[in-house]
Amino acid sequence: MARVAEVMREKLEAAFAPERLDVVDDSDKHAGHAGSHGSGESHFTIKITAEGFRGVGRLQRQRQVYAALKEELAGPVHALSLQASAPGE
Repeated sequence: MARVAEVMREKLEAAFAPERLDVVDDSDKHAGHAGSHGSGESHFTIKITAEGFRGVGRLQRQRQVYAALKEELAGPVHALSLQASAPGE
C-alpha cells in the first residue's frame, strides 16, 4: 500500500475503530485531470463503517472524516469520494 493511503488508513482506524475500512487509490483514473500531479496518491475512495456514525447525519460524518484527514486533504489528496455509514446501514 502506498504511503498516503497507509497514513489515511492509520488515522481513520485510530479515530473511528471501524468495522470496515476500504481505502482505494483511484489516481490512475484521473491522470491528466486537474489536481492530478502525475505521481499518484491524489484521488481516493474511502468506504468506512463505524459505530461512532450511528445517529450522526451524513454531513457531520463527512466533517468528522475530513477533520481526521485534514493534513492529507490540505496536501497530497486532491479528491476524496467518501461513503461513511454505521453498522447495519
